[in-house]
Amino acid sequence: MALKEHEYKLDRKTIIVSETDAKGNIVYANEDFCKISKFTKDELIGQPHSMVRHPGMPKAFFEDLWHTLKSGQTWSGVVKNRTKDGGYYWVFTTVYPSKTPEGETKYFSVRVKPTTDEIEKAEKLYATLA
Repeated sequence: MALKEHEYKLDRKTIIVSETDAKGNIVYANEDFCKISKFTKDELIGQPHSMVRHPGMPKAFFEDLWHTLKSGQTWSGVVKNRTKDGGYYWVFTTVYPSKTPEGETKYFSVRVKPTTDEIEKAEKLYATLA
C-alpha cells in the first residue's frame, strides 16, 4: 500500500517568486519558494525548475507552458509541485518572459495560493491529459 503524500497549503500571504534562464534553470528563488518547497536556496539555484515538478502533472501541460512562453506570451495556470520531502503543494502560477540587458531570454514566475475551485478544476483536467 502506497503512503499518502502530505499536502502543504499556502496561506494568502505567501508569494513564491523565481527567475530562470532561457533553459529553465533557476537563477533566483525567494524565501517563500524555499520555505514551501523545503529546498534551500543553494539547492535550487542552478537547477532546472522541473526539480519541483510533481510526477502527476501531465506532459502536455508543460508542453503548452513552454510553447506559450517561447512565443513571447505570458502563461498562467494551476500547478501541482513536489517538495523535497515528497509532499506537494498547489499554486496558481503566472510566468512572464523577459530579456536581460544583453538581450538574453529569462522568465519570471510568481505563484500564489489557488482557490479550492481552481484546484478541483485542474485535477479534473489533468486526469483527462494523463
